[in-house]
Order: sequence, then C-alpha cells, then structure tokens
Amino acid sequence: QLVESGGGLVQPGGSLRLSCAGSSYIFGRHTMHWYRQRPGKQRELVAGITSGGTTNYAEAVKGRFTISRDNYKRMMYLQMESLKPEGTTIYYCHAEFRSPVPTANEEYWGQGTQVTGAA
Repeated sequence: QLVESGGGLVQPGGSLRLSCAGSSYIFGRHTMHWYRQRPGKQRELVAGITSGGTTNYAEAVKGRFTISRDNYKRMMYLQMESLKPEGTTIYYCHAEFRSPVPTANEEYWGQGTQVTGAA
C-alpha cells in the first residue's frame, strides 16, 4: 500500500528528496511518518505529518528535513538538506489511523528506500 522511492548515494552536505506513494484511502485520513533505520540500530521516527498538514520532527533533523504531503496526488515527501555523513540508512514510509475503537486502528509500512553516504 506504500511505496518509497528516491533513495540513492549522496555526499555529506548534499540533499535528497524521498517520495512515498499510497492509496487514496490512506491519504484521505491517515497520519503519515518517515522512519529510518541504520544497521544494528532501532528504527527511529524522523518526521510526521497529519492529514491536515501538521508536522513534527525529530530533534536530530529539525531545520534540515522537511516533510510534506499532497493528498490529491497521494504522495508524501521528505526533503533532506545538509545531510550528515552516515553509512547506509533505510528510510521507511509509515501510515497510521488511530480510532476510538482500538480494533479499528490501522497501520501500514512501506518496504523502505536506501540512502547511502549521508543521512
């Protein structure tokens, strides 16, 4: 249901834009996030954006990364600037819907897109 793209090799100090495509069902009401995971480390939240456009960022990326979404195009983006040296990092697209009825909660993950050289 979620497909990331845009990963690749990047130099420290460079920029990269990741994209996440999904269904109209997801983009209609789900809060969406970008997570990342480095080898041997836990998956960590990078940024989030509600269906209405409210955003939040991890402290480590504030001022450098920008999350956005286009519900009409069913796309989410992560614009990354001033990337810091890093090995290989997998970035994941995530969508969730929290219901007052817990059994109606929904969660989706993409397969991830790899960024090498900086993150």
